[in-house]
Amino acid sequence: MANTGHSTRTIWLSRHEDGMLFVSRGSGPNIDSEASDPSNGISMIKVFNIKNTTSPYNYSRDGLVVGWGLRNSVGVTEHPVDGGIWSVENSVDNIKRDGRDIHDDNPGEELNYHGSLSGSASQLLGGNHGYPDCFAAWTPSEIPRNTGLKVGSQFAMGDAGGRIDDAACAQRVAPRITFAAHMAPLDIKFDPSGSNAWVTFHGSWNRDQPIGYKLSVVRFNAASGQPTEPSDSRTAAIDIMANSAMDQCPNGCFRPVGLAFDPKGRLFVSSDSTGDIIVVTRRDGAPVGPSTTVTQRSSTAGGAGSTSTQAGLVGRYAPCANNAFAGLAAYCMFVA
Repeated sequence: MANTGHSTRTIWLSRHEDGMLFVSRGSGPNIDSEASDPSNGISMIKVFNIKNTTSPYNYSRDGLVVGWGLRNSVGVTEHPVDGGIWSVENSVDNIKRDGRDIHDDNPGEELNYHGSLSGSASQLLGGNHGYPDCFAAWTPSEIPRNTGLKVGSQFAMGDAGGRIDDAACAQRVAPRITFAAHMAPLDIKFDPSGSNAWVTFHGSWNRDQPIGYKLSVVRFNAASGQPTEPSDSRTAAIDIMANSAMDQCPNGCFRPVGLAFDPKGRLFVSSDSTGDIIVVTRRDGAPVGPSTTVTQRSSTAGGAGSTSTQAGLVGRYAPCANNAFAGLAAYCMFVA
């Protein structure tokens, strides 16, 4: 599984099917032609039964394909109610179409749905999500030869008359939700109720103006296991914690990476650039989810935290929720 790029591997042990291990592998270069053939085992998510195996698996040859044509799906998880499989994808950099540079705002990053390992949704497994030929539009107005593209529409990179055109891309599996280009989603976790998908946006490196560097949520209908926003929404990601200014990004600002819920329903968030671990929980101590009001705790350099309502965390972060997500209570603090 050696890659020239995207060397990390994401693993997720199924909470719904005993002994099933998801493994996500990204592309090598920015545009990896090998990803167009699923037998190469590039840019895909597979699942392996680790309960009954007696010998090592070959990633390219063995296992069940959950989805392919996924450039670099770093975050993988299951919905806690119905077992639906979801991933967040980091899309391509430096994209051009008809010789025109459109990389600042296209293509969008993706929240992809893959079905489940059991039940009627299992028929969705193994879908082609487009890469390396097709990408999701974020700002369709900036894409040359726009023939009715909308947010989330799959479009072809390159010139007219290429090997793959927009009509062919329309047959690929489109993202369920599209995020702004270069946000770099690195992790996704559902709260225990399945009402919110929490996503870390690590932030851009390849954009004229920085974007991302935040913790956001996508609201879900817990019963259906699907987002409440339509697939062409530009407002599905609701910011919970963000930098109040990004002039110090990427190295001197909050840059979230990993997420983990503990048994009490508290959400732990890591920030690699600052070396922080942040805890998000409801003020009353109940699992993260709907209701109550917003409070936060800020930290001072080398000292104990002090209560703050609007100052942000060490002056670097916007208020934890700032009423952007009606009904969500967030209590944020640094921990050692």
